[in-house]
Amino acid sequence: MSTTTTTTEHPGWHETDNGEAFRVVEHQGVIWVAHANSDGPVIRPSGTNAGTANHPAPPPISYTSPLELPPHPEAAPLVRRLAELGTVARLTNPSLWDAITTALLRQVVRAGQAKKVYRDYCAAYGRSVGTSTGSYALAPDPETVLSLTDEQFSAVGAAFNRTALRAAAQAYLNNGARWRTLEPDRLMKDLIAVPRIGPWTAAAAAADYTGDFSVYPHGDLAVRTWARSAAPAALELPAAEGEFESLWRRWAPDPNVLHVLTLFTLTWGSHVRTTQHGGTRHHT
Repeated sequence: MSTTTTTTEHPGWHETDNGEAFRVVEHQGVIWVAHANSDGPVIRPSGTNAGTANHPAPPPISYTSPLELPPHPEAAPLVRRLAELGTVARLTNPSLWDAITTALLRQVVRAGQAKKVYRDYCAAYGRSVGTSTGSYALAPDPETVLSLTDEQFSAVGAAFNRTALRAAAQAYLNNGARWRTLEPDRLMKDLIAVPRIGPWTAAAAAADYTGDFSVYPHGDLAVRTWARSAAPAALELPAAEGEFESLWRRWAPDPNVLHVLTLFTLTWGSHVRTTQHGGTRHHT
């Protein structure tokens, strides 16, 4: 029987007491509840939308085969371990605004702290959605963000991010409709033009929203940490960000292969769920 592993790297995925992963997202005006099981995410409309036949198609889920991992011989020890994940399933983030919010809250903190701040921020100021396993919250919309006081940002640990979130909220209100139509590279360029959104943040947000991890910041500590974790004895990977990214791109010169290698590595990290989850002092 083939294996399917769901990528749950986004902080919007919550784990229940029995280990099941749930997430709520908004897509085309409908709230959807995703549940990760052994075959990948199952997604259904929530609440009053559940019995309605006229709701739009659900947000896309990508399925990626381990056969698409890089064939480079130097990468073989890592590829063999990553292939143990089987097919990787990922719910593509249907909300560009959430993707931008998530990337901004990941700046300059460890991944565990970023997850806590994201969840507290959403719970305090976002729309709450009741499900069979509890209540989960969406990211506060741009209008709400612009109405928050400095004290409200501080109350959820987001004081450092308040300037960037406000600038992004205003830019999104002005440009969001156009941004949502852009290809990943162009989207990154437009996001970088927003104050406090640098190359790292733009790349992380674009990858999350488009599902294209060929544009992800491949030297990111999360990628480096989980690559070493997956094959610690077989590979001596560069510690320096630039050297690691150069090696990563040499192993996967084709954009699709680069996407697959990065996606599988991040999925490995979300799958093993250890306390060493990478992510200290992200760039902007």
